Amino acid sequence: MTGTLNGKNIVVTGGTGALGSAVVGKLLSEGAVCHVPNSHAAAPPHFPFVDDNNVKLTHNVYLADADAVDTYYATVPELWASIHLAGGFAASAVEKTEAASFDELMETNVQTAFLCCRASVRAMLATGAGGRIVNVSARPGLDPRRGSGMVAYATSKAAVAAMTVALAEEMKSKGILVNAIAPSTLDTPANRSGMPDADFSKWVSLEAAAEAIAYLVSPSNQAISGTLVPLYGRA
Repeated sequence: MTGTLNGKNIVVTGGTGALGSAVVGKLLSEGAVCHVPNSHAAAPPHFPFVDDNNVKLTHNVYLADADAVDTYYATVPELWASIHLAGGFAASAVEKTEAASFDELMETNVQTAFLCCRASVRAMLATGAGGRIVNVSARPGLDPRRGSGMVAYATSKAAVAAMTVALAEEMKSKGILVNAIAPSTLDTPANRSGMPDADFSKWVSLEAAAEAIAYLVSPSNQAISGTLVPLYGRA
C-alpha cells in the first residue's frame, strides 16, 4: 500500500499517544500529511514526529468544545480523512462509579468523536471529493457482557459504535466512508505497566491496529463503510 496516501491531508486526534504515534508513523510511510491536534501546550517528549515536515501539530485544541473543533478543522486544507483516537478509559463497579466519571467518559469518548465527525463531514462535503472517517470503539462496546466492571466505559464505546453505523448510512451517497475499529486490549506501555502479569502475546499490537486504520482511510478502500472492525488479537 506504499504511497497510496501521497499528499493527502489526514487529521489524527490523539495522535501523540501510543496508538496515535503508530498510526501517524504508518500514514507518513504512505505519504500522508498528518494534522495532529494536541490538547496540551506542547507535544509529549515521547512523540517521535515533532520535527517531521509532514506532521502539523496544533497545541491547546480542546476536542470537547464545538467552537474549538470547528475552528481547528477550518485550518486543514482539502481534508481527505479524519481519524478519532482521542479518548479515555476507566473501570469501576457501577455502585462506585460517580456521575462525574460517567460524564467524563461520555465527553472524552463520545462528544469528541461526534464533534470531529461533524466537522470533518462539513469539510469533506465542502470539497465534494468524498473522504474517510475512522472512529475507535472497543470490544466491550460491541459485546456489552465484556463491560462488566466498566459499565460507563462500555456504554460510551457502544455509543461510538452506534454513531459510526448511523453516520455511515447518512453519508453513503456522499462518497464519505465511515468505519470504526473495536480493539480488545492494545499492547501499549501503559497497559503493560498496569497489567504486568498478563499474557502480552494475546494483545493487539499497535502496528496491527495502525495497519487496519491505514487501509480504512486509503483510496484503496472503495466500499467498506458502516463496519465495526473487531481487533481482538488472540484474546
